[in-house]
Amino acid sequence: MVFLEKSLAFLENQVMVHPNQPFFLFHSAQAVHLPSLPSKSMKGKTEAGPHGDFIFQFDYTVGKIVEAVEQLGIAENTLIIVTSDNGPEVQTVDNMQKQFGHNGAHPWRGVKRDQWEGGHRVPFLVQWPARIKTNRVIKQAFCQTDLMHTFASIVGYELPENAAEDSFDFSSIFIGEDEGTPIRPFILHQTQKLELAIRTESWKYLDHQGSGGNDYSREKMAFLRQEDSDPDAPAQLYNLCEDPGETKNLHALYPEKVKQLKELLEDAKLSGRSR
Repeated sequence: MVFLEKSLAFLENQVMVHPNQPFFLFHSAQAVHLPSLPSKSMKGKTEAGPHGDFIFQFDYTVGKIVEAVEQLGIAENTLIIVTSDNGPEVQTVDNMQKQFGHNGAHPWRGVKRDQWEGGHRVPFLVQWPARIKTNRVIKQAFCQTDLMHTFASIVGYELPENAAEDSFDFSSIFIGEDEGTPIRPFILHQTQKLELAIRTESWKYLDHQGSGGNDYSREKMAFLRQEDSDPDAPAQLYNLCEDPGETKNLHALYPEKVKQLKELLEDAKLSGRSR
């Protein structure tokens, strides 16, 4: 809650001292990371244990920041983004599933550290009343590396060619232009083991076997373990539109698609950039 107090104080000071000056506030919420330690005022707010209370605290924090922006009279032209860095932690999913029948990664396969969607796919919510229409869902692949190029474009700053090498400009999407035209040709994923994957529209190619992250042969991962449909394949290919849970490895069935994505991945590795 200390972080929240600091953020609210910053907003109040900004409007009071620099009322017409643009500002940037990055509120890094400790919730909902392990250990699940909600503040005293948040304990018992849910019937889902400490972690449920921690999620409640996160919601409360976001709500108070949005409320402050509205009360200070700057909501109309303030861009607010709420997102997360990765999927849920192993222990969290295990505990919440056993005690409350809830899997924070569902319906995606995998969790934090994994190359599968449960490790990388996260919420991304944007509010900007002056520019963004409400109740819109944009079905485009977006990566958080794109924030740098998008923000630069919004404030009218031209990035040098050697900066933000993996960042694409989504400012037109933010304001409702060209929603149907894909901005990104592909997204690259990397695990803590430096395993790589690439996704283009509905296709996703993992240039390795297994999760690329967590060791599913360990007993503590047994509750999340899924049988590989093609355990002998050297890599993995999934059609996320038809198989969002990444249950069927299509590596052997679509060699041309594997070749295409593998070449794109290798080109990105050699060039050191994806844009």
